[in-house]
Amino acid sequence: MKEGDLPVRGGKVTAYVYDTGRPGVHEAAARAYAEMLEVNCLDPTAFPSIVEMEKQVVGAVADLLGGGHGVFTSGGTESIMLAVKAARDARPVAGRPRIVLPVTAHPAFHKAAHYLGLDVVPTPVDPETFRADPAAIAAAIDDDTVLVVASAPSYPQGVIDPVAEIAAAAARRGVLCHVDACVGGWLLPWLREAGAEVPAFDLSVPGVTSLSCDLHKFGYAPKGASVVLFADPALRRRAYYASAAWPGYTVINATVQSSRTAGPLGGAWATLQALGREGYLRLGRDTLEAARRLRRGVGAIPGLRVLGEPDSSLVSVAGSAEVDVFVLSDEARRRGWFLQPQLSYAGIPANLHITVTGATLDGVEELLKVIEDSALAARERGPVRLPEGLVEAVAGLDLESLDDAAFAGLAAAAGVSIGAGGEDGAAPEMATVNAVLDALPASVREAVLVRFLSVMYS
Repeated sequence: MKEGDLPVRGGKVTAYVYDTGRPGVHEAAARAYAEMLEVNCLDPTAFPSIVEMEKQVVGAVADLLGGGHGVFTSGGTESIMLAVKAARDARPVAGRPRIVLPVTAHPAFHKAAHYLGLDVVPTPVDPETFRADPAAIAAAIDDDTVLVVASAPSYPQGVIDPVAEIAAAAARRGVLCHVDACVGGWLLPWLREAGAEVPAFDLSVPGVTSLSCDLHKFGYAPKGASVVLFADPALRRRAYYASAAWPGYTVINATVQSSRTAGPLGGAWATLQALGREGYLRLGRDTLEAARRLRRGVGAIPGLRVLGEPDSSLVSVAGSAEVDVFVLSDEARRRGWFLQPQLSYAGIPANLHITVTGATLDGVEELLKVIEDSALAARERGPVRLPEGLVEAVAGLDLESLDDAAFAGLAAAAGVSIGAGGEDGAAPEMATVNAVLDALPASVREAVLVRFLSVMYS
């Protein structure tokens, strides 16, 4: 079944997976994961090992990121969900609770708001730096605002929002401030030690009341492993859930989930032990150097440019009228590399996202050669040409009236094949799909994506 999967080691997949380039570290984590696989985190009094492991893992994150009191979760989305719940419950408002955030904030906040009954108020970012605008955020805060969000860094362009200014604006209004450091929390401190200029972004910043940090990203732990930190225990308690309104066992949950394996906790604990401070610092140096080489190299390829000036090792590459980034992505996939397409939004052009990890340095020249060759091939092929009227037709579809089979048929008629991979294990051609999505409003994109997913699993 895994024959058509992208490789999780070797650095050729520049999203979704994080590789140290050290097999022994991953093997140690896998052994610990398996050892804890059948331990259930539902009841810490039954399995005290999870309490000790979580204290150590959360403590390591708190020590690195300005203190606080935390919860080990399954990933960034769950960490953010808990931060949003805590903010909602800590600050009841007369109206419908609101979250103020930059347009570059992760969709996990929108998801949390959707699940928990809050409204999202997006604010613009600087069109050149892609950083959040503190003045716009301050102006958007009102009496129903329960949480303000900053990113360190934002995923799309890898830049750090002005956390201190945003947190100060929130504090002036008595509003909580969450820093989404899911990507950067376990990366930026090591980049700083390796010589990069990294502004303060963690719980040491006045006004920051919670922070999320994924250990399955630049902590290199197996998925899913994340930590959400709260500035004080009272706020952390707002993230908890308890129920005694039934005749069964006592229900008290620190996370959204109830029963869950302790495997990821064991894997995260073992990874921290296996790498240690020196291991992470070395990975930070390698990551910083690889990101610098990548940015310089991309800037020298005709028709391509790096968006903004990334503070981290996330690099966003935009194309031009001659080089379609969606076509470039398909060409790179044919050459065995995955570059993640990102659609245009809020004035930010379509681009390709590249996450540079500890394993990238050894292959950065090969990656640049693949990007250069793929850009040349994309220039020769030309940009995607959509059939006249296709975008309007898709935008006008009554998707609720179509079953999955009818939707798949319409997609096939437009030359779009819906599936996880191409025929005979070939890399899927996604340029047309991405071009269609890019031309649609966000709300229509979302509706179409839901149908794509439904058809894939039908």
